[in-house]
Amino acid sequence: MDSETRSYRTGSDEVVLDLTEDCREFLSGRGDGLLNVFVPHATAGIAVIETGAGSDDDLLTALGDLLPADDRWRHRHGSRGHGRSHVMPAIVPPHATIPVVGGRMALGTWQSVCLVDLNVDNSEREVRYSFLGGA
Repeated sequence: MDSETRSYRTGSDEVVLDLTEDCREFLSGRGDGLLNVFVPHATAGIAVIETGAGSDDDLLTALGDLLPADDRWRHRHGSRGHGRSHVMPAIVPPHATIPVVGGRMALGTWQSVCLVDLNVDNSEREVRYSFLGGA
C-alpha cells in the first residue's frame, strides 16, 4: 500500500472542500486498485457528492438542520454548538473508498470526493490518501 498525507486550511466557515483533483494527482501513474481517503479528525468527514450545482451547500444546510449549532450538545468546549461537529462523523464518515480502474477513479459523472468540515474552531486539516493496488 502506498500512502500520502496532505494538509488543508478550511478557514473559519463550515465547508465542503472538493478533493477530487488531489485524488487524481495522487493516483497519477497507478493502475487498478482501491483509493482510500481518510481524515484523522474527530470533527470532519469525507463525502462523495456532486459539487458546484448547489449540492455542497445543500449538504451543509441538511447537516445544519440535523445538527443545529445550539446549546443542546453535552460536548461544550469551543464555539457555540461545537459538540455537533463531534457527532457529524457518524453521519458523514471520516473515510471513503473508491475503486480505481486504469489509474482513474471509477466515479459517476457528477461525483466528487470532498472533505466536510463543520468545525469552525480548527482550520487545519490533514487528509490521508492511500492506494491499494490490485494483484
